[in-house]
Amino acid sequence: MKNYSVKPYRESDYANWNAVIGQAKNATFLFHRDFMEYHKDRFEDFSLMVFEGEKLIAVLPANRVGDIVYSHQGLTYGGLVYSSKLNGEKVENILDSLVFFFKENEVQSFFFKPIPLFYSSKGNAEMEFFMLKKGAFLDKKEMNLGINLAMPLTISKSKLKHFRKIEELDLEMVEEQHLESFWELVLEPRLLEKYNATPVHTLQEITKLKEKFPNNIKQFSVNFEDVIIAGITVFETETVVKSQYGATTKKGEELRALDFLFINLIKKYKSEGKLFFDMGIVNADNEKGYHAGLLKQKEELGCSVYSQDFYKMNLI
Repeated sequence: MKNYSVKPYRESDYANWNAVIGQAKNATFLFHRDFMEYHKDRFEDFSLMVFEGEKLIAVLPANRVGDIVYSHQGLTYGGLVYSSKLNGEKVENILDSLVFFFKENEVQSFFFKPIPLFYSSKGNAEMEFFMLKKGAFLDKKEMNLGINLAMPLTISKSKLKHFRKIEELDLEMVEEQHLESFWELVLEPRLLEKYNATPVHTLQEITKLKEKFPNNIKQFSVNFEDVIIAGITVFETETVVKSQYGATTKKGEELRALDFLFINLIKKYKSEGKLFFDMGIVNADNEKGYHAGLLKQKEELGCSVYSQDFYKMNLI
């Protein structure tokens, strides 16, 4: 494309990349190179930088597997990241440039995973529109549960009834600066017991990330008789808070400590002016395609269903 060029990200581009992330309308700290690099050994990075003339105007966090490029598989969400100053026509030109670059580099398919719309107050649907017009299709759709904190809360009566009972117990919500207690005493053993699984982030990884992003990654826990019984790790952006990890011990489950923590955090972030509380997707490998119990639990906390869409573009 005339005046547009695409170049792979290199370590020497660190400052320029992060400068775009810092002023983009649809970026979060997950796109900062310090966050993306924590799992660089697991993915073949194929992040791209788009220039108009000499000016860097957009970046695409991505990885490559063979002849397929993914809007980065190591991130919860992704997509093209760019300034609110770019109009729709320029976004289309950027997409054309990316497609040309993919074909030049023998990429056969491109999987695109945009950031959910409620993360951007200025709109962010240009890429999806132009991709569909150019032959992409909706490959998958997930239910993303979230609470619009600008609206009155709609926590169920049963949840509030139990919450009032829980408040009479000697439970303490604390914000912790270290994650060892939650990871080692609650999260890891609970995931192993219930799902024979481990957290996506190891304790060492999440600790390093929290050190780099102390204002974005926070740990809230519930103690009962000076023992941790539940916790939630949250990822904060300027307008959205996301519950990244939540788990409880058997004692915490008995005392409904996770509900106690969620309701307190929902009220806390609403009072602080956050716009959305993102509770993530509820997909499951079953006939329904979703976890019915998890969906019900999140809806009772006041969540509504939003879309997390996944697109695929075949290039050959």
